[in-house]
Amino acid sequence: MIEMRQVAKAFGSNAVLRGVDLDVAKGSSTVIIGGSGTGKSVALKCILGLIEPDTGEIRVDGKPVGQGDRDAFLSRFGMLFQGGALFDSLPVWQNVAFRLLRGSLARPKDEAREIAIEKLRRVGLKADVADRLPAELSGGMQKRVGLARAIAAEPEIIFFDEPTTGLDPIMSGVINDLIREIVVEMGATAMTITHDMTSVRAIADNVAMLHGGKIRWTGPVAEMDNSGDPYVEQFISGSAEGPIEAVR
Repeated sequence: MIEMRQVAKAFGSNAVLRGVDLDVAKGSSTVIIGGSGTGKSVALKCILGLIEPDTGEIRVDGKPVGQGDRDAFLSRFGMLFQGGALFDSLPVWQNVAFRLLRGSLARPKDEAREIAIEKLRRVGLKADVADRLPAELSGGMQKRVGLARAIAAEPEIIFFDEPTTGLDPIMSGVINDLIREIVVEMGATAMTITHDMTSVRAIADNVAMLHGGKIRWTGPVAEMDNSGDPYVEQFISGSAEGPIEAVR
């Protein structure tokens, strides 16, 4: 579903991506791991066409990114943002139905509200949450609202940006389980970036290690612990010793 070939991107003298090669199979869940500032978010933005790579090629479902109808292209994606990114001034249901209320996917307001409430139920929130403002919800509830919004338009591809950041271990487990269940139910292609190794083990089919602007290792999550790759071994163990330099 997603192919990246020798993708490079620099910002001034800062070369963030230095020839990324990655394949994400249709209907699979791929998790990109790596330290802060290694280019994980930049890679996602390149796939979405929000950032144009300096060199290389990215294809989604066989077609180069940037060609064809932009709205139609973006309508294939859902996104769960790291900080939730909910609109403070809109009630929860309008946050969830944001895409369904405008653009090429616009639905009648009553229909959009019904879909929003159904998606809220799918992530474990009751209908009475629909008319609250985001500030009235806990962090875990806000994250669920963000997940409901990500799946509201039934996307083919869903990106998860640090889905458990700021959550306690129990709520993190709940979100991980929801992500796994929903991706399987929808048959969606999922791509996640995270530091949380518990999330990796819970939601990944395949894992890719990004460091120094390149994919250092990729393979099934079941092979991660015995990858034989020093970058992966250091990252999952949390050791200060290894090829990844700790910032002091």
